[in-house]
Amino acid sequence: MQHVTALELAQWLADSSKKAPFLLDVREPWEYETCHIPESQLIPMHTVPLEFEQLDRENTIICICHHGGRSMQVAHFLERNGFDQVVNLTGGVHAWALQVDTSMATY
Repeated sequence: MQHVTALELAQWLADSSKKAPFLLDVREPWEYETCHIPESQLIPMHTVPLEFEQLDRENTIICICHHGGRSMQVAHFLERNGFDQVVNLTGGVHAWALQVDTSMATY
């Protein structure tokens, strides 16, 4: 599994010459409603085993949670199930709020 920092992800998303990754937010709905990275899609961690076949295996998937722990577990799960372009956001949305979008709510 690869890892990306919040600043690296922000640069990636801003670079129109690179294919945009799929931003998979695995937090709970209330967390997502509190704050989320634009364009991220919510699939709570406990529902990933039921919904992962819907994900595009050809695209890079960035796994996102609050601090990076749950998303790392989901990234490992996806890798065990044949996904080979999985990246974990180190520090999660908390790092994004501190380093990229300081106007984002934190919790």
